[in-house]
Amino acid sequence: MYQPRVYRDFSIKKGEYTFQVAVKESDLYIRAERNLKKQALELLLKYRLQIENYIRKYPVFSSSLIPLKFDSLAPPIIKTMMKSSIIAGVGPMASVAGALAEFVGKDLMPFSRKIIIENGGDIFLNVQNETNVGILTPESSIGEKIGIKVSPENMPLGICTSSGTIGHSLSFGKSDAVCVLSSSTPLADALATSVANRIKGKNDIYSAIEFGKKIEGVLGIVIIFEKAIGSWGDVELVRL
Repeated sequence: MYQPRVYRDFSIKKGEYTFQVAVKESDLYIRAERNLKKQALELLLKYRLQIENYIRKYPVFSSSLIPLKFDSLAPPIIKTMMKSSIIAGVGPMASVAGALAEFVGKDLMPFSRKIIIENGGDIFLNVQNETNVGILTPESSIGEKIGIKVSPENMPLGICTSSGTIGHSLSFGKSDAVCVLSSSTPLADALATSVANRIKGKNDIYSAIEFGKKIEGVLGIVIIFEKAIGSWGDVELVRL
């Protein structure tokens, strides 16, 4: 079922361009200082082709729910996904949205000081000013829109979200939202899935954060379950 992406309803600032590129399941919403749609599409095609070719050769890469043996001869995006999945304890495809956002985003950075790429709720950003990033939750959840204030000191940054109640991504938990901040967007993506899998009720919030905060490279975690919110790390929650 199609779900409208309300987290894409951002206000446009002067001097910014927003555009969208989509290839099959990948649907990237991008904000930059220039119209880089052509370059972004070429990059998305490039990295998707690398993933698709690898899956043709090793079909288990697309279906495994557990980490696979690291392949040192794989393309860089595959190796990054594998590393992230091994650290988080999930299948490599749990990091695919974050990996595509980051690889495309870093290749676009030479053309624009500001880059924000959202791919299915997973975000790669490189900005020069404080920015608020909203967390999408069900209307029946905490009753207000909240977000995370991020500072330019942590750029580039990955902010990825997993949910057991909204969206189409596979989750074995019941959280409304698990949001992870990391310098690695693929790791943030994989770990958001791993942490979300651990949430069956609000009493699991503490132990899930304890698990996640031990992972090197994680800057912050936010967990929302119904009316309960737990957070750790370099996280400043704001009302939107």
